[in-house]
Amino acid sequence: MESKRILITGAGSGFGEGAAIGLARAGHQVIAGVQISPQVTALRRKAADLGLEGNLRVEKLNILEHYDVKNALSWDIDILFSNAGIGETGPVFEIPVELVRGNFETNVFAPLELAQRFIAKWITEKRRGKVVFTSSMGGLFTPAGFGIYVSTKHALEAVAEAMSGELKKYNIQIQTINPGAYLTGYNETMADNAFRWLDDSKNFTQRKEMRATFDSLLGTPEGRLDPREMIEAMVRIVPADTGKFRNVVPRSVEEMLKQHQAKAWDVEI
Repeated sequence: MESKRILITGAGSGFGEGAAIGLARAGHQVIAGVQISPQVTALRRKAADLGLEGNLRVEKLNILEHYDVKNALSWDIDILFSNAGIGETGPVFEIPVELVRGNFETNVFAPLELAQRFIAKWITEKRRGKVVFTSSMGGLFTPAGFGIYVSTKHALEAVAEAMSGELKKYNIQIQTINPGAYLTGYNETMADNAFRWLDDSKNFTQRKEMRATFDSLLGTPEGRLDPREMIEAMVRIVPADTGKFRNVVPRSVEEMLKQHQAKAWDVEI
């Protein structure tokens, strides 16, 4: 495969870090954008230890910070792998709306703006480009307790689908990657976010009830998949010139989602 210049956001941990290392090992020129300065030092040291300094460049890129974004737009890339995200959890009918706004800002508005600005550069320069969004299996269904987080991914799915059609005439490709419940620590720490604000003396939803809901989803083998499978898929999908628009991994989750969507037409109140 031809070597690509790839910017990955949210590369300070989890899938982003793993994909950055994997893509660099595959011979691509990778800029790993990380949220905070300590992550820069840690990943640069890891790149050096792995002998990847020539392929893996690490830069601070908080997608919510104007000057970080302005700096990033000066980088010459072929592919934007928009991976940065956060997750708010808890009952939708009780979660503070300020947390909802913050989740949409990080997962939808900031990625959309960054993608728009790189796309404008590519169109102006009359060159091809590609944006890959990290969505989620939750972009296609809504489990209890995760409604706010997955609503951001539902929105991202709509943004990506519209862009895909709009940008074909400019030779700019759009894809989503939809991971299942892999054990990177992200889902577990996201679940903990609800307990910052859930108060048994104030909320209808009790903390014990919420914990049981999360455990039922994340405490099973299906909720603790080996992330190496997902990272290997990202390394294949992100630089490819051809492929599916939506990429759900693993296949068992793809089949579950198809069944869920078919059954949705028969759900009754």
